[in-house]
Amino acid sequence: MRSETPAGPVNDSAPGDGLVKAGVVLFGIGAVATLVTVAPLFLGTEPFPTVAYTVSMLMGVGFAVAAAGVLRSIAAQRRQAREGAAAGVQAR
Repeated sequence: MRSETPAGPVNDSAPGDGLVKAGVVLFGIGAVATLVTVAPLFLGTEPFPTVAYTVSMLMGVGFAVAAAGVLRSIAAQRRQAREGAAAGVQAR
């Protein structure tokens, strides 16, 4: 029956999902760091050291990592579709 729970764990992760998750985490860290480094401009306090601005760069790195994960997922789906189409042609 389809309504029954499978006996073993189901692997729903597609290629690239891990990269997207890691990219989201890096982007989030970078976004928080960007907000923290911009805060002294509005509060009139001393700016943070260069290291804080370097951590802000993780926002762009996270975006690039997530984009690489999406592209990897797209490539895997296209490969799977090509294999399915080739199998359909051979079955005739």
